[in-house]
Amino acid sequence: MAAWMKGAGHGPLGRLSMRLAAWAAPPHRGRNLLARLSPAGFVAASALEHHPDLTYGRHGFIGERVVLYSRDGSGRIVLGNGAHVYQDSVLETGHGGEIHIGAHTSIHTRCQLMAYVGSIRIGSGVAVAANCALYPYDHGTVLGEPIARQPLVSRGDIVIDDDAWLGTGVIVLAGVRVGTGAVVAAGAVVTRDVPPNAIAAGVPARVVGWRQPPPRDRAEPVEHLEAIAAAGGRDLP
Repeated sequence: MAAWMKGAGHGPLGRLSMRLAAWAAPPHRGRNLLARLSPAGFVAASALEHHPDLTYGRHGFIGERVVLYSRDGSGRIVLGNGAHVYQDSVLETGHGGEIHIGAHTSIHTRCQLMAYVGSIRIGSGVAVAANCALYPYDHGTVLGEPIARQPLVSRGDIVIDDDAWLGTGVIVLAGVRVGTGAVVAAGAVVTRDVPPNAIAAGVPARVVGWRQPPPRDRAEPVEHLEAIAAAGGRDLP
């Protein structure tokens, strides 16, 4: 594997070297090792790259059947050093939207990052669990006009700050910022900002706790936070 990965790159011969190295490697996450063996990282042979402005960082990983796509040739996809995008995820841009993924961030299986009109900006060291969906846009809803013909609109970019964690199946909508170190529980729908180091859950997502003690004027006993969570949380500040 190491011998083949010495020739890895993003041209035809470099990709051939990646494919040959993959034959000797385990599937799925077992191929993370290949990304560490070459500054060019590893891109699975079955990944679909159809994007005019795609930037790879060093030692990145693109898994099986990942789609990197631009519908109209606009926008950018920028992947930081050591970023991992796992199988069957879709990163798509259009109408000027961009996707930026920071260093050592992991996008797990079957996620959808659809940057139309607005952009998606994910920091470093972020964990995005399987089946998450990030949509910084919406369709217009004017009565009397078919939805398919209505213009795309956006309330702003989606920003996920460093060291945040999105649990399985989280949906993040336009104009939302998830703060540094925040945790969003599985299945939550995030429609408003989540403060740094907060733990948010529910539909719509509400703060149910904190990763570290809050300031003294907001300190609450653990049993109170547990009661809030059991009652369905509270509105985000």
